[in-house]
Amino acid sequence: MSTDHDIADKHALDLSEKGTHHGQPISLDRRLFMQFMAFGGCDDIEAAKSALEAADIEGVLYIDVGDPQGIGLLAMSEDPEYFVTRVRDVLNAAPFTSYTHKPEYNMLGRTYSIGYEPDLEDTLLIKPRTKTTNPNFGWAVWYPLRRAKIFQTLPAAKQRQILAEHGTLAKRYGYAGMAADIRLACHGLDKNDNDFVIGLLGPTLFPLSHVVQEMRKTEQTSQYLESLGPFFVGKVAWQSPQPDV
Repeated sequence: MSTDHDIADKHALDLSEKGTHHGQPISLDRRLFMQFMAFGGCDDIEAAKSALEAADIEGVLYIDVGDPQGIGLLAMSEDPEYFVTRVRDVLNAAPFTSYTHKPEYNMLGRTYSIGYEPDLEDTLLIKPRTKTTNPNFGWAVWYPLRRAKIFQTLPAAKQRQILAEHGTLAKRYGYAGMAADIRLACHGLDKNDNDFVIGLLGPTLFPLSHVVQEMRKTEQTSQYLESLGPFFVGKVAWQSPQPDV
């Protein structure tokens, strides 16, 4: 006779991220969460930097190109409680309490795999950290996107073909050293029902704009995206130390 425990084991959910190494399936039940927030009214960016350093925040502080007293804060952790404890404490203390929060730029996402990655720890935990804290990447564009729901009804082979076009474009810019991308899933984490958070990072701003321009021509963007933005454009003012890898 089956017990409740046996039934629970039989129907246990495997929520781990999946990859493939040397033809064999691999998995890892870890992922990195990233939170982006923007503020106005910052007339002393050194004070903001000092507060983040004192609290040992892992992340990046940006100068907002679109606001002469604007800043953006990216924080990251494997544990989402980090954002409602340590990050929250920083935001509820000086100097951040004197700033004006801009909720339209709130973004929260998580790293994810698509099933082909040969090194899940590198994909999910290491690369996102090293990209965002790369001292050579002085510019960033962060934005959410929402796919048209019809995309999910396409055959899997068609979805892979559409996504491969995007991946090829990103690799071209990456190999040239002009841009790196961060892709985060935000299903159920975004108040506007967006699906993904995207970060474009690079040494100069123009290539990041050009990536978005080229994406307009892809099948995904031209036919299967419902919305993009708002876009936050920022210059790096401070980065936490790069992780040891």
